[in-house]
Amino acid sequence: MTTKNADSQELQPKSILSYAKDLPNICSLLGLACTLLAIYFSVSGLYAAAMIGMIWAVAFDWADGLIARKMKGRTGDDRIFGGQLDVLIDIVSYGVTPAILLLSYGNFEIAYLLGAFLILATSALRLSYFSTFGLAGGTKYTGLALDNNNIILVFIFLFEGLFSHGAFSIIVYASVVGLAALNVSQIKTPKLSGNPINVFILAAYTLAITAIYGWMMW
Repeated sequence: MTTKNADSQELQPKSILSYAKDLPNICSLLGLACTLLAIYFSVSGLYAAAMIGMIWAVAFDWADGLIARKMKGRTGDDRIFGGQLDVLIDIVSYGVTPAILLLSYGNFEIAYLLGAFLILATSALRLSYFSTFGLAGGTKYTGLALDNNNIILVFIFLFEGLFSHGAFSIIVYASVVGLAALNVSQIKTPKLSGNPINVFILAAYTLAITAIYGWMMW
């Protein structure tokens, strides 16, 4: 009886909040905080600030994976929990945020609901597909990885000042729908975050985007 009780206690999972102390998960949650700011600024119409939040969400997303791969002593439960947390945050960062950005830029007109739903639905489908089947051949994603949604959108918004609001809203709409189609396409794309060189490129891109949009706000 004593042995059975001891085994039962060993099988008990750790508390939920204990996983919040895991460094990769801290990075994931910091990325979620950036996403929340991006949503807030999108709704407020402060798109330059929203772009900064969106690109930093990607930076923290890449950082959590890099840190997790270098950390020693993480258990299988730690890795599974971190992976699940990452997926849940990804749907908010790369699905919900672009959807709200599109709706806000389109002045919340009903015509923009379709585009917002498409990016949200395809993000959910793509993440479910990845969670089920993983990387194609162990090295490549099927469909455009969702973090590219933010990377591309913050670049597109650099040209906002060249167009009228109405014309640029059409460009944003077309871009979001195009990204949604690529997210669920059968194209194979490499796992960029797994290459240290790409991490440095993203870091430089993040700092450059932050500086440019920061200067725009100034």
